[in-house]
Amino acid sequence: MSRVYKGVVAGFVATVAVSLMEAVNLLTVKWFAPFPGIVARILDLHSLTAGWVVHAIAGTLILGPLFGILCPRLPTDTPETKGIVFAVGAWVAMMMVMMVTGDAFVFGSNFATVGWMLVTHAVFGIVLGNVYARLIAREKRAHVVVGAQPAH
Repeated sequence: MSRVYKGVVAGFVATVAVSLMEAVNLLTVKWFAPFPGIVARILDLHSLTAGWVVHAIAGTLILGPLFGILCPRLPTDTPETKGIVFAVGAWVAMMMVMMVTGDAFVFGSNFATVGWMLVTHAVFGIVLGNVYARLIAREKRAHVVVGAQPAH
C-alpha cells in the first residue's frame, strides 16, 4: 500500500471523526457555525449538503494524500503531532483564503467559530496521524517472516 493510499484511508477516517463532531455541533449544541456551511459559503454553493460533500472530498482526497506525501518530512517525532502540525497548517491556509476572498462571515458572526475550526483541525490531525501510523505499522508487521532464511 503506497503512502498516498494510506493517506487516503487515514484522511477518510479523520474526516469521519471531525464530521461527527460537526454533526453534534450542528444538530444539538449549535454554538458554532458549521464548517461545511462555511465551506459552502466560501465556494458560493448555496447548499449545506454541497458543503458536506466538499468537506469530505477535501479531507479524504486532498489532505489525506498530501499528509501521506509530507509525513516523513514534517518536523515532529510522533505521528499524532505530525498530524497536528499538518492540520494546523491547513487551517492557516484556510484562514488566509477566507481573508483573501473577503468573507467576513466567520470573523464577524461568532469569533469562537474560528477557535472551533482550529480545534476540529487539531482533532483531524491527531486521528490522521494515528491512523496513518497504524497502517504503516501493520504493513511492517506483514512483511516479517518468522523462521525463514535470508534469500542471499
